[in-house]
Amino acid sequence: MMNASRPTASREPGAIPGGDFIPLCVPEIRGHAWTYIKECLDTGWVSSVGSFVDRFEREIAAVAGTRHAVATTSGTAALHIALLVAGVQPDDEVLVSTLTFIAPANAIRYAGAWPVFIDADPEYWQMDVDKVRVFLREGCTLAAGELRNKVTGRRVRAILPVHVLGHPVDLDPILDLAREFHLAVIEDAAESLGTRYKGRAVGGLGDVGCLSFNGNKVITTGGGGMLVTNNTDWAKRARYLTTQAKDDPVEYEHHAVGYNYRLPNVLAALGVSQLEVLDAFVEAKRRIAATYVEGLRGVPGLTHMREAPWAFSTYWMYTVVIDPEPFGMDSRKLLAVLQENGIQSRPLWRPLHATRAHQGAERAACPVAEHLYRHALSLPCSVGATPAQLAKVIACIRAASAAGPAAV
Repeated sequence: MMNASRPTASREPGAIPGGDFIPLCVPEIRGHAWTYIKECLDTGWVSSVGSFVDRFEREIAAVAGTRHAVATTSGTAALHIALLVAGVQPDDEVLVSTLTFIAPANAIRYAGAWPVFIDADPEYWQMDVDKVRVFLREGCTLAAGELRNKVTGRRVRAILPVHVLGHPVDLDPILDLAREFHLAVIEDAAESLGTRYKGRAVGGLGDVGCLSFNGNKVITTGGGGMLVTNNTDWAKRARYLTTQAKDDPVEYEHHAVGYNYRLPNVLAALGVSQLEVLDAFVEAKRRIAATYVEGLRGVPGLTHMREAPWAFSTYWMYTVVIDPEPFGMDSRKLLAVLQENGIQSRPLWRPLHATRAHQGAERAACPVAEHLYRHALSLPCSVGATPAQLAKVIACIRAASAAGPAAV
C-alpha cells in the first residue's frame, strides 16, 4: 500500500472533504491465521519444509481441480518453472497477453525465450482469441510438427493467456488452437483464484497453471505462488527444480541447475488460513463490484468492467474506463482528484509491447490495450472495504464528473 496523508483542503474540481485514507487494495487477515502461524513458531517449522506447505498444496489443487500443486516463493517463480517444465527452450517464442503486469513476459525471458504480445479483446479485456488465431494461421508455418514465426524464424512453443483482473480468458478456442498447432497452454491465473470459466476453475484448464498470493491478491501469503497441473511428470520436475534440483537426500548431488523457489512453511500457514475464507472474500469482491455499478449508474462517460455470460469473475481489481469529454476529465485527472480526497486509485499497466524492458520482442499493433492503459482506472476494492468508504469513492467520482468542463 502506498503511504499517503489526507490533505486538509482540496485543490481539485469535484473534491469532497473528510474521511480517512482509502487504499486501493490491501490484505484482509482473519480466521485461523494467528493460530496456524503460532504453531509454526512454536514448533520451529518455519522454513521450506513443513506440514502447512503440504496442506496448502493439497487444498489449492482441490480448488483448481488438478491432481498436483507445487508451492513457490512467488507467482513469477511459478511462471518461470511452468515454462521450463512445458518444454520452452532458449530462443523459442511464447504468445502472451500484452495487457497485464510484467511478470509473465519477464518469466519468458528468464527461460531464454521471447514473448509475442497479443492484444486485449474490447469486450472483456482478455487475450484476444481472434488475434491469436490470425497470428498462428497467417503469421506462422507448421512443418514436421514445429510451428515457426514467419518473421523471426523462431519456434513457437506455447500460449500464455493471463486471466486479467479476476475475469477468465475465453479459453476453449485457445485450447483448440493449441492442439491444432502442438502448443502448450500455460495459464496465468495470478489474479484469478476463485474465478470460473464455464463453471470450471481457471488455472487447471490448460497444461499447467500459475497462481499468486501477493499482498493485493484475493488471498495472500504475503508473497508466494503455486504451480498447478494434472501432469504428474511435470509436477515432479517442478518440485525438483524449485528445491535446487537436489538428486540425493543426503549427499549434495545436483544433476541440473535448480532454483530456490520453495514457499516457506510459515507463509503456507497463512495461505491455509486465507483459503478457508476464500468464498467469503470472493463474495465480498462481487458485492463491491455491484455497489460500484449501482452507485455510479448514469455517470456520463464511465464504463464498467463487464462479466461474460460464460464467466464467473472475482472482480479482483475493480476497474472503470473514463471517456474524457462526456465525463468531464481524463483518467489521470480523476486519479489526482481521488488522491486529493485521500482515495487511492491506479491506471492499468502500460502494455508490455510498449515497455522498454521488452523492446527486443516482435511488436504488433495492440490498440485495445493502449486505449485501456490511457483511459482505465482501478478503484478501491479491498475485501474489507466498508460501505462508508465505497460511498465516499462513489460520491467523489460523481462530484468530479459534475464539476465542470473536461480537464484534458
